[in-house]
Amino acid sequence: MHKFLMIDLDHFDLALLDVLQRFGRATHQQLGEQVPLSPSQIGRRLQRLESTGVIEGYRVMLRPEKLGLGVTAFTSLKLKHQGDSVIEQFQQQIESLPEVLECHATVGDADYLLRIVAPDLSALSSFVMKKLMRVPGVDSVRSNIVLTTFKRNGPLPLGHLSGSDTAS
Repeated sequence: MHKFLMIDLDHFDLALLDVLQRFGRATHQQLGEQVPLSPSQIGRRLQRLESTGVIEGYRVMLRPEKLGLGVTAFTSLKLKHQGDSVIEQFQQQIESLPEVLECHATVGDADYLLRIVAPDLSALSSFVMKKLMRVPGVDSVRSNIVLTTFKRNGPLPLGHLSGSDTAS
């Protein structure tokens, strides 16, 4: 077992997690076709993985461009000051902005890295100038516009947990 794990995961758990990442809507019966366990055993394992927080939740992945959100930007952001109250206020404001899909605190040239979606470049510009730059504490913003995406929301690699390159 790896020292950072809070739960023991056997090869069945890893195989189950691997299949679920690719086919989240699979029934217990369908999962049993991929992982050699009965549907009731799968149900018990899923319940354990959910209750321990290994499985955070279930989502439907939507294609932004199919829904009129044609621009994605990765935006690095610097804060003016790093005090606890500035960071708390910044985080609360960012949580309230639906255009920001992800926000990561980073070490390096930027304090935060954000993934932002917008209908078009004009809307992105308006969002950055009228909303993001007005968040208290923001000093500078720099965006990289995505031209095309060929890999998105890939499954987590689990091979390091089983000692092989794949979980199954």
